[in-house]
Amino acid sequence: MILIADSGSTKTDWRLIDDNKQIQQCTTQGFNPYFQAGVDLSLSIRTELFPAFPILPSHSTLLIYFYGAGCGSDSKKQLVRSAFLDVFPNALIEVNTDMLGAARATCGYHAGIVAILGTGANTCFYDGKEITESTPSLGYVLGDEGSGAHLGKTFVQAYLNKEMPTELSNRFFERYQLGKDELLDALYKQPNPNRFLASFSKFIYQNLKEQFVIDLVADCFNQFFDKHICKYKQHQEVKLSAVGSVAFYYSNILRAVAANKGVNIDTIIETPIAGLTLYHLELS
Repeated sequence: MILIADSGSTKTDWRLIDDNKQIQQCTTQGFNPYFQAGVDLSLSIRTELFPAFPILPSHSTLLIYFYGAGCGSDSKKQLVRSAFLDVFPNALIEVNTDMLGAARATCGYHAGIVAILGTGANTCFYDGKEITESTPSLGYVLGDEGSGAHLGKTFVQAYLNKEMPTELSNRFFERYQLGKDELLDALYKQPNPNRFLASFSKFIYQNLKEQFVIDLVADCFNQFFDKHICKYKQHQEVKLSAVGSVAFYYSNILRAVAANKGVNIDTIIETPIAGLTLYHLELS
């Protein structure tokens, strides 16, 4: 039996492939080892995953492929592995980055540049087998250009600095009832500020008819290409594939900015879990 997970800071998509190649699916809360402890993942497995996949607790042999945000270092991979072993002591566990998951899901065995644009942002060059190059992922404070958190941060900055049209500012306040004090408290005193900022992406998307919003999103994507994609020497030679909610819902603006940079976009998908399922079915 194979258990596949694609985990970001906001949610985790799961696929369970049983011994008859039948596939089950579910979604649980997100997990990022940079912001959460292993006990949080173990608890999520027991309280969210087990009810969705009742066969799991009684299955003696299990092969687990976990692709996750924040799993780039050996220490973070071990944290995730230990959390799984706490629940599945006899499982065979492979922990990889969400970046490799996105590459396998979109490129398969072909070379390309791959980007994740969701709550956070990350990019790599994939040679068809493994990741050979990547740009630094500095998180929502120092980086994550083009991500949901970056869009939200840029929007909130404009809102607090009174740099947006009054009607749009009023619409934002009517929707969220958030002033300066509430926003700063959420950003500096409450947990998961990156998720908080990314949560405003939905409002931004719903107001794309506003030229101010279009320009804001385009500016964020321009920063994303300048700081990440265009630094790959092959950026005009191979195609770019993108994964994540921001890439998917803002695809028209993303493609327009890419064209201006001379970058050819191939695939844009919201989540890599379907592609990963096919990838591992072929290997099984």
